[in-house]
Amino acid sequence: MKLQYLILSFFIFACNIGFAQTTRISNFDELMQSLNSAEQVRVVIQYGLCQWAPTENKQTATPKAVTGMEIDTWEYFPIGAVHNKNAFVVFSNSKLIQNPNGKGFVFNYGKVRINDDNKVQVTAKYIHPKNHKELMSEVFIGKLNDGTNNEGINLFK
Repeated sequence: MKLQYLILSFFIFACNIGFAQTTRISNFDELMQSLNSAEQVRVVIQYGLCQWAPTENKQTATPKAVTGMEIDTWEYFPIGAVHNKNAFVVFSNSKLIQNPNGKGFVFNYGKVRINDDNKVQVTAKYIHPKNHKELMSEVFIGKLNDGTNNEGINLFK
């Protein structure tokens, strides 16, 4: 009986290891397959490997900050759905955090748009929690990291 319990425990442990492994999502098609299969997907953004949006008049290098978020609510738009030339998926999240630029707290709002050509636009904002005044707004442009390039947008399932 003790041997059977040990074998059963081993198989349960081995199955859990298989389910717990993180796998990189390398491109838009893999992302949509994962989302449509209801898999949990996380995004890790390395801002220092992205560029400030061309409309921004930034003279300094992008920050070395890193952020992460789960994709829990998302919308997909095929080509032409909203007069768009590329299919894309968009998702956002907002969390109350301690203000890294001052006292108190802010809502840290992040919006990510991933196009079918693997180009990504990230909008990051700090919003005052009481009056909802925008305290900071930045737009970054990047690409999906496929594991072989040095891009700043990493997707994992």
